[in-house]
Amino acid sequence: MMPSYISGANITDLCGRLADNTAIDPKLYEKYHVKRGLRNSDGTGVMAGITNICNVHGYVINEGEREPIPGQLIYRGYNVNDLVSNVEEDDRYGYEETAFLLLFGHLPNEKELKTFSSYISVKRDLPNGFVEDMILKAPSKNIMNKLARSVLALYSYDDECENKGLENEMRTAVSLIAKMPVIMANAYQVKRRVFDNQSMIMHPINYEENTAQCILSLLRPDRKYTKDEAQMLDRLLMLQAEHGGGNNSTFTCRVLTSSGTDPYSAYSSAICSLKGPRHGGANLQVIHMLDDFKEHIKNWEDEGEVADYMRKTIRKETNDHSGLIYGMGHAVYTISDPRAVILKKKAFELAKGKDIEAEFRLLETIERLTPEVFLEMKGSTKTMCANVDMYSGLVYRMLGIPDELFTPLFAVARMAGWAAHRMEEILTGGRIIRPAYKAIAKEKEYIKLSERE
Repeated sequence: MMPSYISGANITDLCGRLADNTAIDPKLYEKYHVKRGLRNSDGTGVMAGITNICNVHGYVINEGEREPIPGQLIYRGYNVNDLVSNVEEDDRYGYEETAFLLLFGHLPNEKELKTFSSYISVKRDLPNGFVEDMILKAPSKNIMNKLARSVLALYSYDDECENKGLENEMRTAVSLIAKMPVIMANAYQVKRRVFDNQSMIMHPINYEENTAQCILSLLRPDRKYTKDEAQMLDRLLMLQAEHGGGNNSTFTCRVLTSSGTDPYSAYSSAICSLKGPRHGGANLQVIHMLDDFKEHIKNWEDEGEVADYMRKTIRKETNDHSGLIYGMGHAVYTISDPRAVILKKKAFELAKGKDIEAEFRLLETIERLTPEVFLEMKGSTKTMCANVDMYSGLVYRMLGIPDELFTPLFAVARMAGWAAHRMEEILTGGRIIRPAYKAIAKEKEYIKLSERE
């Protein structure tokens, strides 16, 4: 029980005083040349490191001015469009190949890919007693919290947990790539039973399945899925596997890695970062926004009606009253987000002729109208495109994946990228990441306890 002297009205008063004592004049950021959010005035990120892993490219600087270009996402020198198109041409799955590329820096040959994929399959098993002790006995309403806690807890089951050698780091990384889907599925089933009063169904692992197949197999009561469904999920995993060193969760992973901490701590922190609605949780915000639009717009095909409701949303009169059109805009991409372009095309192919096709068309209308509505209402001429979150949530729904697993699936995919950046930080970092903060508090004379008001 909270002591009476810091409860009720007192805690409200104390927090109010804290807010007053913490307030910072926004003008001071400009005065002291502080880059809020590690962002430059034009929205670009402050250069904080060098990486060989990924290039997120959405504009060029021409004679000092930022010029938009179609977005590019490059994994280890390979355009993600080429990675996806070649996998599709061969009619196969690509996430394991993508993970190998990110981790080891080159495309695997057939033998390497087969060995790597097999190793992931056999590493899916969780330690004896882990599900009972770490998941069943401590259920969580939010699967991201359970993922983070479970990854951190795996430290206790690893005899080499403090071995910082590169080979052991790689062993740990691949093991976590393998185990994340299983942890996620188990945590979801326990959440269903404890918090949703539904049946809990836990399937044994099928070691013949790849990552996308494994996820669908573990989540569906009858374990059945089509090849098209599994390949659609596989493509989404490929697109979400990596996105540069500056995104919040990857940078978090690199910051912790630079301190010399163990891999489980670093990866757990990345999961906690990804949970935030300003980062990995954005796809769920898009879905909530879409549900709100569906409820309040009578004719989804009427662009005028859709635009009118968008104006209400921007005026903070609808949805979550944030004034945001979720899924639109990106820190780097301007004309297009290559992930959204690929995902949208594949999603429409799979949705064609189904009831959910109308929802995709509504999202497409929102995407098309957003720039002109923002121009009309805010005078903003900023080039704006849909980001991957605009369509990823609805793709998950089309695959029958529950809303509460949208962000955890993002974490499952991004584990490969986090691991690649941790390895790079270990091999090339050399210094603890330690930016500076400008202190503005003035020195005060100490007041004796008996003299305080």
